[in-house]
Amino acid sequence: MRPSNTPSQNTAPKAVNGCLYLIPTPLDFGCEEKKMLPIEQLLPTATIQIAAGLTHWITENAKSTRGFLGRINQHTPLVNPIQSMAIQVIPRDAHKQGDHLTDAFDNAARAMLKPCLSGENMGLVSEAGIPAVADPGSSVVRAAHALGIPVIPLSGAVSLMLALAASGLNGQQFAFIGYLPKGAEQLAHIRSTEARALKTGETQICIETPYRNDALLQTMLATLQPNTRLAIASGLTLAPIVVSQSVQAWSLQNKAGTMPRFPLPAVFLWGP
Repeated sequence: MRPSNTPSQNTAPKAVNGCLYLIPTPLDFGCEEKKMLPIEQLLPTATIQIAAGLTHWITENAKSTRGFLGRINQHTPLVNPIQSMAIQVIPRDAHKQGDHLTDAFDNAARAMLKPCLSGENMGLVSEAGIPAVADPGSSVVRAAHALGIPVIPLSGAVSLMLALAASGLNGQQFAFIGYLPKGAEQLAHIRSTEARALKTGETQICIETPYRNDALLQTMLATLQPNTRLAIASGLTLAPIVVSQSVQAWSLQNKAGTMPRFPLPAVFLWGP
């Protein structure tokens, strides 16, 4: 008698893992509410609809995520009330150290992903922009791959790419170097990255806390060579200001008192 290929009634079906969605959030985090645009002007409809259907979240900041979900709800009703959402926060140490550097956060990340292993879809978000790019989240993404959980990035604004596209600098070769070090080390770092850019043509990209934007600009004008091109893209998707010109042209504006100020989040780019 041939054995039957039909599973016995005591055999449980294999669970199918849920997906981890990487969901971009608007770049206007921290701005006055009256200056925020409707969510449909900032995110594609498909991204909004997927976010509205999720009940499990991993985030950089729980408060900002609740605010984000409130904006989503104004466009597409959430599947569950915000109060009942399961929101887990990435450990604070991961923000400071960078969770891409070691496997120190791997166990915590795997624990956060347990709902996915039970078939639930989850969303990973940061305070602004795409998670795991200039923000924490890479340990969660690595853990998802290790656990066999599908990772699906969704469309939305990424400030680094918007700034690069608008800069006129080399978009074929570029390096994002995050936040620059402080003090004398900062000057050395600016000089070394400029030397690399002039030798290879590679655009250098960094970010800074908004209240330090003007100070960083002054440091760059005093450090970079006159013919190096420096671009600053500020307030992207808000009230954007993008200026791209030689350091010499910046310095002339600075001396004349006509140089723009950059009080909103900004991306700095420099190269030949």
